[in-house]
Amino acid sequence: MKNLLLKTEGNITTLTINRPDKLNALDLETIKELDEAIASIEENDDTRCVIATGAGDKAFIAGADIEFMKNLNSIEAYEFSRKGHKILQAISDSKKVYIAAVNGYALGGGFEMALACDFIYASKNAKFGFPEVTLGIMPGFGGTQTLARITGKNIARQLIFTGSMIDADYAKSVGVVVDVKENKGELMELAQKTASKIANNGPIGIAMAKKAINNGFNLTPDEAYKYEGTLFGVLFATKDAKEGLSAFIEKRKPEFKNK
Repeated sequence: MKNLLLKTEGNITTLTINRPDKLNALDLETIKELDEAIASIEENDDTRCVIATGAGDKAFIAGADIEFMKNLNSIEAYEFSRKGHKILQAISDSKKVYIAAVNGYALGGGFEMALACDFIYASKNAKFGFPEVTLGIMPGFGGTQTLARITGKNIARQLIFTGSMIDADYAKSVGVVVDVKENKGELMELAQKTASKIANNGPIGIAMAKKAINNGFNLTPDEAYKYEGTLFGVLFATKDAKEGLSAFIEKRKPEFKNK
């Protein structure tokens, strides 16, 4: 792939947007490659956790490529938006865990991709924002929906309507970022450590927990509890559940097979 790097070690795959000369901005070619890469990751049963990051020291993804967007008509812009939705929905719906490791700018589509991941780690130089309104447009890859679900409507409206950027510490204070590290080296070390811990846990249990959190969020409490109970029950038909429970009783490390 021209604009992406995929590196798999054991059960962890690192997905790097590799356009540092363009601040890793998303053009149509990169979006197509992302679609293909995520499909490939999904088909790889060995991968249990994905770390998404950007090449270089300046940006995670500094938004969509403005040179590309400026010539779009209404129909093309809609189709471009839907391509972005498809990719980010695939991340959200994936049975695997996606960690966004954000170093530098995560703006527009970059912020949206980070928000689609299961959680975000950031370095001190990370900057988040939706500058679209300063260009006369609006977020188009799901940002108006995902941000509000994390921060609440008021903070989402303030950030989107002003087009302002926020730093890593503020992003952590409003629940966007889970943890902040001093530099990119410490950031990637944390992401790798967390990914290793996740990869050693029961993959089907994690997949079901992810479904419960994502799909139960907008249900009533009673509906959400029933949904959780259904998924909990399904797990007891898996070999991994039997293995995990037996390993605990036998005081040994479980060997999960994703079955």
